[in-house]
Amino acid sequence: MNSPHTHRRVALVTGAAGELGRAICTRLCRDGLDLVAVDLNLDAAQGLLRTLHLEPGQRALAIQADLGDESSIIAMVAQAGAAFGRIDVVVNNAAVNHRGSIYDFDVAQWDHMLAVNLRGPALLCQKVAPYWQAQASGRVINIVSRCWVAGGPPAYVACKAGLVGLTRSMARELAPHNVTVNAIAPGLLPSAFTLDGRDAESFQRMADSSIGDTPLKRLTTPEDIANTTSFLASSDAAFITAEVIHVCGGSQLAPFGTR
Repeated sequence: MNSPHTHRRVALVTGAAGELGRAICTRLCRDGLDLVAVDLNLDAAQGLLRTLHLEPGQRALAIQADLGDESSIIAMVAQAGAAFGRIDVVVNNAAVNHRGSIYDFDVAQWDHMLAVNLRGPALLCQKVAPYWQAQASGRVINIVSRCWVAGGPPAYVACKAGLVGLTRSMARELAPHNVTVNAIAPGLLPSAFTLDGRDAESFQRMADSSIGDTPLKRLTTPEDIANTTSFLASSDAAFITAEVIHVCGGSQLAPFGTR
């Protein structure tokens, strides 16, 4: 760790193969960072790499990992560290969502969500922390959700609200190593993740309701989140930490269920 293999900064993005992860990876590569694209689906992550336009000398690596499994996280960080010698930016984007109300949630599904959505980011940052200590710098960007203030499916909202708390706690603990920790809270973003388990008609009703509650009158796009990630990963954001940036057109002002 004391002799980096490259002078480029290295970004590690989880959930890299989904629509949001792809946009984040594409933007960070465009910013000139080397990339570690982490996903449960290795083929999809490798497919992402084939779409990137890398500069001469710029590198990208796909790694399969399960964020709900500590040993998988340890192996992934070791592989990334061996390949690049440093890890500068961690984007905790991977998530799962088993929808259910407080009346009917499944305990195994609840535990799985907590493992991937909340414990996973904490463990990943724990394993990357020695790099930040050696480098005396780092960035953590946690992808949460507008629902952390608005409410919604209890298990998912609990995970995202917990990730906000983790953001603030890690910002304090990692600050002595010049590491900033921030969260981005997207609004409703059409993707395979948000469409999963919904038919087109029910999703359209939800989208219409979200647009109605959004002052800027549109849905969030992956590029909106990628642009904000780019800023938080940059030197321009060096004095910003423990913040939650809502990238949702103002819909954080609307209470849940008003429409």
